[in-house]
Amino acid sequence: MTTGTGTGARLSIDGGQSGMRLRFAHAGQQLEVETPGVLTDRPVLEQISEVAHAFVREHALEITELAVGLSGLTPAAARPIPLLESVAALGVRRVAVAHDSVSGYLAANGDEPGVVLAIGTGVVTLAVTARGAAKVDGWGSLLGDAGSGYWIGRAGLDAALRSYDGRGDATVLAALAVEAFGKLDDLYMRMQGDDRRVSRIASFARPVVESAESGDPVAAEIVTGAARELAHSAAAALEGAGHADGDAIRVSAVGGIVRGSVYLRGALVAALAERGRGEGLAAPLGAPIDGVARLLDVSAGHPLAAMVSTAAQ
Repeated sequence: MTTGTGTGARLSIDGGQSGMRLRFAHAGQQLEVETPGVLTDRPVLEQISEVAHAFVREHALEITELAVGLSGLTPAAARPIPLLESVAALGVRRVAVAHDSVSGYLAANGDEPGVVLAIGTGVVTLAVTARGAAKVDGWGSLLGDAGSGYWIGRAGLDAALRSYDGRGDATVLAALAVEAFGKLDDLYMRMQGDDRRVSRIASFARPVVESAESGDPVAAEIVTGAARELAHSAAAALEGAGHADGDAIRVSAVGGIVRGSVYLRGALVAALAERGRGEGLAAPLGAPIDGVARLLDVSAGHPLAAMVSTAAQ
């Protein structure tokens, strides 16, 4: 796999549920912007096409390559040919589309074997060895994403409501939930009617982690539980990828919530050690958007190639 950025005018889109980052790069010129996140209950590639058109129009750019790392992308939805057709009018001649676990891996570990935990609103774990690659979780807020920002935020709100009801221990999370969302007695109705409820609930993860760091035992239990879920996923992914004891691996985690919290990183290192993955956490080699830009450069023989959908004209 090469790690260059090619010679074309490349637009890279890192599409998460809480926000999207776009990067245009060509001939030494670079422009980055952020936009609202994708809605995973709607066709995701159509949203990417709309965002690309709006970006190019607003900044008067010409692009020839489009790379997309996307949360909520299923194998059935990874259809690069229709995407290429929808952006061809912008000058695009080559596209690469992958789940954001793949771009997250390239950002964090590059070519090295190992495992990456891509922790955002959702979470997905990807392991790569010389024998293959395996993805774990990423099943969305309704059915999975164990240990994710949404998982932590929802657990925090659950704890707040239990405290409010008298069903659970007192916790600072109750007051923080009121501060963030308003009165608790009608919170459930406001969340159900909010199109952005997943990302809004996930936004409560940070107060939960900060409360754990400040000594709140209820919040600390939530963060410890999240770390154990993440370590479990890492171990399962490595096993699925054919990891053998004694193989060198690089364990990394990407995402704002783990990057911004020493406490969560510490809990995750401890949980990995419990699972026999005591190597600690290696710093990511680059930012997630860097991994998106690399999707167009993955060679056909790389273990990740089967997870990247491409089209060209």
